[in-house]
Formats: sequence, C-alpha cells, structure tokens
Amino acid sequence: MKIEHIAMYVNDLEATKNFFVKYLHAIPNDGYHNTKTNFRSYFLSFDDGARLEIMTRPAMEDCEKTLARTGFIHIAFSVGSKEKVDALTAQLKADGFEVISGPRTTGDGYYESCIIGIEGNQIEITI
Repeated sequence: MKIEHIAMYVNDLEATKNFFVKYLHAIPNDGYHNTKTNFRSYFLSFDDGARLEIMTRPAMEDCEKTLARTGFIHIAFSVGSKEKVDALTAQLKADGFEVISGPRTTGDGYYESCIIGIEGNQIEITI
C-alpha cells in the first residue's frame, strides 16, 4: 500500500503552485476549476511519483498554524544530499522564509532543516 497523494487547502493557489515548482521542482497539471462551486485545484507531481493536491475555494476557515498541534504538521522533502539541504535552506532564507531549525543532524539521525513555507505551512528539507 502507498499514500496516493496528500491534499491541502490554500488561500493563494497560484502562489502556492509557484512555490512548489520553484523550490521543490514540482510539475503541476493543467489545473481543475468547478465553475458551479468555484473550487480550483492543481495536482503537483514530484520526481519519485509522490503527489500533492493544492486546492482553494471561497469562504474557507483559515486557522492559526501553530507548530505544536494535533493533525498533520509538516511535509518532508528529500533532496538527496547535505549540500542540497544546505543550499535550499539558504535560498529559502534569502527569499524571506523563516528557518525554524537546522540544517542539523537530529537525535534520530536525520540531516534536515525546517522552514515556515508558503501560507505558514511547515516544510522539512532532508537528505
């Protein structure tokens, strides 16, 4: 069994798509628009076959995204090497995203950094 895809609602669909394309090399589909409900979405595909669905619709609730809460807390992306973790973390920081940890080797052996990415969502960058 495998996870087929993960989905997340966002306020700015185009900015979110562009974030994942620019920094994590996602390949978006052409998008979907339901004209009756004004629901819009993209499926973003990554090198290994993983997919992320980003969606938006009118009148969504936008709760505070604290780091210590129940539910899904971050998405982790493997970039292949320590050097790539360091480089992507530096690029994201230079572009104004908050680095909340790392790059570092964690107690459980991961080399990673964590950033607050698009729309306040936590993204982990690891080998």
